[in-house]
Amino acid sequence: MVRVLFLHPDLGIGGAERLVVDAALALKQRGHEVSFLTNHHDPQHCFQETADGSFPVKVVGDWLPRRIFGRFYAFCAYFRMLYAAFYASFCLSRREKIDVVFCDLISIGIPILRLAKHRPKILFYCHFPDQLLSRREGYLKSVYRAPLNYLEEYTIGMADTTLVNSKFTLRVFQDTFQRLEIVPEVLYPSLNTKYFDKMQNKLETQSLTISLPSNIPKNAFMFLDINRYERKKNHALAINAFKLLADALPASDFKRCFLVVAGGYDNRVVENVEYYDELSHLIQKLDLQNNSMLLRSPSDDEKFLLLEAAKCLIYTPENEHFGIVPLEGMYMSKPVIAANSGGPTETVVNKTTGFLCEQNATAFFKAMLNMFTDESLRQRMGSLGHTRVQQKFSFEAFTDKLDNIIKETLARSHSPTRRKFN
Repeated sequence: MVRVLFLHPDLGIGGAERLVVDAALALKQRGHEVSFLTNHHDPQHCFQETADGSFPVKVVGDWLPRRIFGRFYAFCAYFRMLYAAFYASFCLSRREKIDVVFCDLISIGIPILRLAKHRPKILFYCHFPDQLLSRREGYLKSVYRAPLNYLEEYTIGMADTTLVNSKFTLRVFQDTFQRLEIVPEVLYPSLNTKYFDKMQNKLETQSLTISLPSNIPKNAFMFLDINRYERKKNHALAINAFKLLADALPASDFKRCFLVVAGGYDNRVVENVEYYDELSHLIQKLDLQNNSMLLRSPSDDEKFLLLEAAKCLIYTPENEHFGIVPLEGMYMSKPVIAANSGGPTETVVNKTTGFLCEQNATAFFKAMLNMFTDESLRQRMGSLGHTRVQQKFSFEAFTDKLDNIIKETLARSHSPTRRKFN
């Protein structure tokens, strides 16, 4: 048995959080002892497994500021993670031996973790370089980010094992961190398919205790767009494409169509609040109120019902690092319409399990029209998508690979030379 501590900044709802929860489930399934250490965890805004007692969750440093004068989010996030790393090294590790620390998103704590009395092995999972997630906002922002970017690269190089979530992210990693002598291994995220199978069984036996929102018409042809309420997720693209569909179809046909935008929403995050309001105004401007709705932070069970009821999944971000939602849609036998860039190009097979489209409303509209008018195509794509997830992205394969990586990391006597900093 290996004692694994997951060190994660905020155990909310998102692709990164889904990955670490699934990784924890996989390792627990193999008999390892798993727990979480985080800066923030809201039992009302998280994945069920982190709130129902499946794993011990310890919150430290939530009293530290998330921003200063409405700015310096990255600096505060790094400082909060440093605090958590100090706690893990000088408090937690004195009470219990930690064999491996699995950290992701923020690497700044890695040097502190190496100072623990019983030094654990450190695995860093790179969803995407943090410095590339920050929008460029002029000279002052670049000066502010420069030391953080250097620290990100330097501290990632101190990990014993580094992983990335896709071949796309691997290319970006190597282009971004050119001073690191590392070739990370690709560990694709997976699905906890047992959950979907269990929910499907409940649905078939009519034992579910929840239902779809009442304002979604029964027997509607539902297009479903799932992602966090962030501008880079580009929900507006789905709404604008849906408007083109409204203009192209006879009124009697479009009356059957319904668009649901569902995603993680945290009222502490200014962008979530602002973007939700922007999308609400866009829907009103395009006169789509009767055929669409915005859902905030649906539960896992509610998301399952949405996927079950949907005819097609729409995935709009450009250059997404990986994207777990297309896998969820394909496992639920739904065709996926996604941008032809980033991680979805490794999961969605164009014209086989869905459509990979250029990043504009016209291209997405044409794919949506195909889905609406060709039922046999829709069913064939859905079936092939389900098979692809089973064959290429199974939870069993993910569990086997992660378990082997943990064992190989423990067996390594020391970290190789991974940096060429001068």
